[in-house]
Amino acid sequence: MNINKETRTVQHNIHSGFDKSSTADEVLHGLDLSGRLAVVTGGYSGLGLETTRALVRAGVHVVVTARRPDVAREALADIENVEVHELDLADLSSVAAFAERFLASSRSIDMLILNAGIMACPETRIGPGWEAQFATNHLGHFALTNQLWPALVSEGGARVVSLSSAGHHFSPIRWHDIHFEQGYEKFPAYGQSKTAISLFTVELDRLGKQHGVRAFAVHPGGIMTPLQRYMPKDEMVALGWIDESGNVANPGFKSSEQGAATQVWAATSPKLEGMGGVYCEDCNISEMAPEDGGFYGVKPYAIDAEQAERLWALSAELTKTDIPDNDRG
Repeated sequence: MNINKETRTVQHNIHSGFDKSSTADEVLHGLDLSGRLAVVTGGYSGLGLETTRALVRAGVHVVVTARRPDVAREALADIENVEVHELDLADLSSVAAFAERFLASSRSIDMLILNAGIMACPETRIGPGWEAQFATNHLGHFALTNQLWPALVSEGGARVVSLSSAGHHFSPIRWHDIHFEQGYEKFPAYGQSKTAISLFTVELDRLGKQHGVRAFAVHPGGIMTPLQRYMPKDEMVALGWIDESGNVANPGFKSSEQGAATQVWAATSPKLEGMGGVYCEDCNISEMAPEDGGFYGVKPYAIDAEQAERLWALSAELTKTDIPDNDRG
């Protein structure tokens, strides 16, 4: 494999000026982003909604993609400078249709924020029998990014921010059984999808940086959002996330405004110029996960360059999408 590891950004904290308590508005304070365009998948609910609000306040025109566009338009009705388009990440024909419509508008993308996703759902098969979390969280976004490639490179580059999670600690890529055909487990399946997102970022950054496309994976933190819709209340109580009344019980959880901060920071921070291919949390580049356990930092398997290239090749084969050959270094 032809992987130049010497030019990779170091996976290590920088002096970002922010921390886990920072909000999306705080990391954007003082930045004039007028005239910029962002595409935010799922930008009408949970962290996506907070991301859209903060970017619009900073002058960005936001294109929100939604599986339920009517619901999205209602949620965004009081926000100007936003447009909504239908996109179902679980349906590659829907992904292709949106990309075709967007490219037909001849606009460039400054920020592509891959925010939408599902978590801990019951066993679900989509497409040709793909496990739904891997297919929706990773493959749908993989296909979308490749099909939007002309808009990402047209004005000299863009930032692509993908929402991974500390949930990647649950599982590396299960090369022997990626689609859980040998027995489904919802949290390992979620974890694998989030590892895939991080690896996608590593390879996208390697392929894209010569064109000015830089990529970042983001763990937003623990936040109660509609992402937990598949989890029974009793399970969340047992995990210490909420109390019996449904109130947030984990003192380490963030507000939605704080949860959206890291993805907004990764998409806009001047301190990340010339960087990419790293996993971020708490408005900073993350450290490596400690060897003695814990749920902080990034696991080595989630940023491994050889696994990233292997996953890219598999994803391209599955989705029949890829960066054009003449754009590869």
